[in-house]
Amino acid sequence: MDYRVQLAKRMLSNKKGSLIGAVLAVSIGILVIHVNFVIFQGLYDAIVRDLSSYRFGDVLVTNEEDFITKSDIFLINWFERIPYVEAATPRMQSSASINVTKNGKLIEDFRVPVIGVDPFRDPRVSTAHETVTDGQYVFSRNSIVVGSLAAKDLGDIRVGESLQVKITDRRGEEQIRRFIVTGIITSPGGQGLDSEIVMHIDALRDMLDRDGETGEILVKLNDPKKADDVKNYFLRTFPNDDYKAETIEESAEAALSGFRSGIAMINMIGYFGMMSSAFAVVTIQMMLVSSKTREVGVMRAIGAKRKDILIVFIVQGMMIGALGAGLGTAMGLGYTFYAKETKMTFAGSIPLEVSYNWPNIIQTAIMAFALAVIASIYPSYKATKLQPVEAMRYV
Repeated sequence: MDYRVQLAKRMLSNKKGSLIGAVLAVSIGILVIHVNFVIFQGLYDAIVRDLSSYRFGDVLVTNEEDFITKSDIFLINWFERIPYVEAATPRMQSSASINVTKNGKLIEDFRVPVIGVDPFRDPRVSTAHETVTDGQYVFSRNSIVVGSLAAKDLGDIRVGESLQVKITDRRGEEQIRRFIVTGIITSPGGQGLDSEIVMHIDALRDMLDRDGETGEILVKLNDPKKADDVKNYFLRTFPNDDYKAETIEESAEAALSGFRSGIAMINMIGYFGMMSSAFAVVTIQMMLVSSKTREVGVMRAIGAKRKDILIVFIVQGMMIGALGAGLGTAMGLGYTFYAKETKMTFAGSIPLEVSYNWPNIIQTAIMAFALAVIASIYPSYKATKLQPVEAMRYV
């Protein structure tokens, strides 16, 4: 081993307090970035997961002008022949006026969003059926599932009660029909269908007078990363139709854009925190230089060159960076593991989607190491300026 490396190790080992302080400064900077990533990126991924599962699918197909008139069975079968596609389902949306009589009092709610689903195909694509906390999901044309917020607006309606739904059809005529409440939806974090009512898609088609038409097709993929490939393939196959196909990032752009800006700002704060740890390394290295004036002077007196002194203190910075990056990464991975295994939630309601982003983990460790080395350059340069005569003061 090079004597300069051995000397750097010996100098650091003689100043354990300074070494521990510098290493902790670097490692805490890394830990902050890991914590930010787990919480805020996990929250973003959780929102994408919920929006994909409840509302949009991995690929959402609509008609740019009106409803889809091509057979939904034909489109679903076409999608399910693609190896990347796990399942597809039709949906239709509208709004309705709803009234219910509770204890002799008429309660009304207007412009309530209505979603029509296929009760057999929808559970293969969406997890909306898993959010039914009381009763069961839509199973027949006269059954209806009410979101918890909508149920509250209707006087805390319960399973087994009936309500009257009024929808304006394509001709402007009002269609009124009575349904039995078979379930209440309560989704974690309110990202689901808590404000809507869900009914059989054929019942909604009848009320809208749109027999055989579909509002949208939700497509679930085995590998969500193939969403762009599936979308582009679909659009190339049906170039003459007015179809619009979007990935989850495109279909949920309005909901996600604000979160992206927030995550970028939080990440920036984390990296500024890491840069502050570099200033701590500068301060500690300057203290090491000051405390090692005699050793540096003696080295110069016996023939050591300025380059040798520079290398000694830069090697110290490399050691601090390596130890800090290793410890910080280990703590960050430990926190990520804890969050993943305990199914950590945000604000006690939204389960975070925790993942190990290895490119980001490696990049953060390399950046912390590089900052520690860069922070050692100025103290190292100051050390090279010490003259041999300085040693005489301490002999």
